Amino acid sequence: MTIGRLASAAGVNLETVRFYQRSGLIHEPQRPLSGYRTYGSGDVQRIRFIKRAQTLGFTLEEIATLLQLDKATACSETRQLASRKLGMVQAKLEDLLKMQSALVEMIHQCDTPQADGRCPIITALAGD
Repeated sequence: MTIGRLASAAGVNLETVRFYQRSGLIHEPQRPLSGYRTYGSGDVQRIRFIKRAQTLGFTLEEIATLLQLDKATACSETRQLASRKLGMVQAKLEDLLKMQSALVEMIHQCDTPQADGRCPIITALAGD
């Protein structure tokens, strides 16, 4: 299939395929005499793998590592990488919950008229 069909089959745009090629995540086939590079179903699967990994928060560098560990014996390394990623996600969730709590409190303060007429959210953001 051509690069356009590859992109369509993988659910990405053409520039994404080219970016992955420049990043070394997928190979760029040699250009035959016909002038059109061709790709196979393995390339579609590889791009889908990359997109799924990105959705889970893996960086392109981490994805490159995962692609190199594509053997059953690499499971422990893959697990370690996924565990580190999970720890980062959990830390982000904790931060988001703190942000949520702070915003709920600030919004709640807006429901009570302030004696000085100032906005409690602006006051909270401007405070030390």
